[in-house]
Amino acid sequence: MKRPVIIALDFPTAEQALTFLDQFPAALHVTVKIGMELFYAAGPAIVKAVQDRGHAVFLDLKLHDIPNTVEAGMRVIGQLGVTYTTVHAAGGHVMLAAAKRGLVAGAASQGLPAPKLLAITQLTSTNQTILNEDQQIAGTVQQSVVHYADLAKRSGCDGVICSAQEVAAIHSAVGSDFLGITPGIRPASAQADDQQRVMTPVAAAKAGSNGLVVGRPITRASAPVNAYQQIVQEWSGQ
Repeated sequence: MKRPVIIALDFPTAEQALTFLDQFPAALHVTVKIGMELFYAAGPAIVKAVQDRGHAVFLDLKLHDIPNTVEAGMRVIGQLGVTYTTVHAAGGHVMLAAAKRGLVAGAASQGLPAPKLLAITQLTSTNQTILNEDQQIAGTVQQSVVHYADLAKRSGCDGVICSAQEVAAIHSAVGSDFLGITPGIRPASAQADDQQRVMTPVAAAKAGSNGLVVGRPITRASAPVNAYQQIVQEWSGQ
């Protein structure tokens, strides 16, 4: 799928994650997000287990450290055969460039294509008050996100993680070929939970999102496969 609906496997154990995932036929070839909780609990083995089932992996570890440490960490991630991974744009251009170097080198050492490197702009739980008062960043959330997107592109990243509310502004500023992958996606009937900047799949498609990340509306649904397929249909306009 060129514009994936990425299922967030936000489970505390590999057993729970794989039991959930095994409801999805391998023929669907879904992309799933493995975040910190699951990766810290299960390690690289969970990545292989998902891949062995015919699915792609977005490894969302949000690296943010000194450039040498990030480069070394990305070199390891590059060897895992994942499709996407993340780094914090707030680490600055030297760290972002180091992340890209490590990722490319790690993938090349295994004869693999380099994963897409996505920079975290502002989390979808960040609102105006948090931006200005907690982070002490002046301006609007959108201005901060677009700034980080420009920084990420100039540093060699392939795209950013942002809310769908900012995708159009990002594409206008840095080009439509730069990926805007958007969490905070909720069908109209779903609760926003702890997300502040949310959008429906239909609205995200109209805004120009290049991929959606959806967690609880799928993972907590009574019929997860049906919920996933419904979001795919909304997203693709079918």
